[in-house]
Amino acid sequence: MRERKVKERIRDFKEVPLGFSEEEAIREAERCLQCKEPRCVLGCPVGIDIPAFIRMIKERRFSDALSKILEKNHLPAICGRVCPQEEQCEKMCVLAKRGEPIAIGALERFAAEVGGKRDAKKAERNGKKVAVVGSGPAGLTAAATLAEKGYDVTIYEALHKAGGVLVYGIPEFRLPKSIVEEEIEHVKKLGVEIITDVLVGKTITLEELQRKYDAVFIATGAGLPRFLNVPGEDLIGIYSANEFLIRINLMKANLFPEYDTPILIGKKTVVIGGGNVAMDSARVALRMGADVTVIYRRTEKEMPARIEEIKRAKEEGVKFIFLATPVKFVGENGRLKGVECIRMRLGEIEKDGRRKPVPVENSEFFVESDTAVVAIGQSPNPLIGRITGIKTGDRGEIVVDEEGRTSIEGVYAAGDITTGAATVIEAMGAAKRAAYTIDRDLHA
Repeated sequence: MRERKVKERIRDFKEVPLGFSEEEAIREAERCLQCKEPRCVLGCPVGIDIPAFIRMIKERRFSDALSKILEKNHLPAICGRVCPQEEQCEKMCVLAKRGEPIAIGALERFAAEVGGKRDAKKAERNGKKVAVVGSGPAGLTAAATLAEKGYDVTIYEALHKAGGVLVYGIPEFRLPKSIVEEEIEHVKKLGVEIITDVLVGKTITLEELQRKYDAVFIATGAGLPRFLNVPGEDLIGIYSANEFLIRINLMKANLFPEYDTPILIGKKTVVIGGGNVAMDSARVALRMGADVTVIYRRTEKEMPARIEEIKRAKEEGVKFIFLATPVKFVGENGRLKGVECIRMRLGEIEKDGRRKPVPVENSEFFVESDTAVVAIGQSPNPLIGRITGIKTGDRGEIVVDEEGRTSIEGVYAAGDITTGAATVIEAMGAAKRAAYTIDRDLHA
């Protein structure tokens, strides 16, 4: 897919990939083998009929292609941009065995962009009501699925803007907020009501929702940042990735003082972590004028970030220090001045299939920096579980059965609140399954 030139894109927050042209999309669609038993569909968490929509693109039936995607996925313009297709549908493509798989994600994005006006008729109401807590990918998917089945659905969102991680976590250059707003408008046209500035558990209790609705679906995500727990982590100039990205993406700190939220970013920024959030943080800091270095405790091969995001970060000038981890933040007068790190080596293979990083004795070194962003993962927000008595796991995640039921009758959950931080499409797939469970239970 064509991309904006590096010298141009690092000066702003506009989207980097440009998407397929009509002819490029058709040429790519023509490569599809139209397998009789398509493995790509098995790799899609929401089960999109991938060969069918690709065939429709090939036949220039762009509206039909979008309609086919919408049968399973209510957020195609988003998923076409941020889903890790290389680890899901594209990984399963038979062409990947000997060359390049079909660019399924890029074709999905193309269909969403050129497929025209979406059919979003409100289904006949069935007289039952469902409350959805959280308006991220899982909440929007469950709400849309239930609305299409005739339920009156109301989403309660704690922030002032709907979208969850789609608006506060993913930068504009990866996912334009206008795209998120368009997808949310589509969900609202299905009959879903969205109420913002409501923190369930504080503004309104779960018990109140249970009395008002026939079922409650919880999709509050994984918004609790993890920290390194090393000396000096409370110095001025150190951010969790959550705070850093929220200030930029949601509060528009990059446009201060036009917007009220400021952000302090020094000349030299270090980002600790190797996932997509770390890449997002690094590329945001770069656009804010900083010299950026990513510190990761394993090698590049083990980085969980998407390959294309690592590539783009390198192209834009982000530096990398591999096989290292911070042991201490060093400050002066309460402000960060640098990070003391230690070299690592890879040891035995852990449960996740990666080798365990082990400190190398007497290998400490110092990295000068006046800003640090800790991007080593997020945990489920424990608020609802803590104040409702709902059963939770060791990390604060809500415990559910295979169909999304929690320990409280009539209360369901899916997405990152049940698994910890995962992908957008995985959360959507789990939410769709839970919505089907709600429908079955309410008609039992």
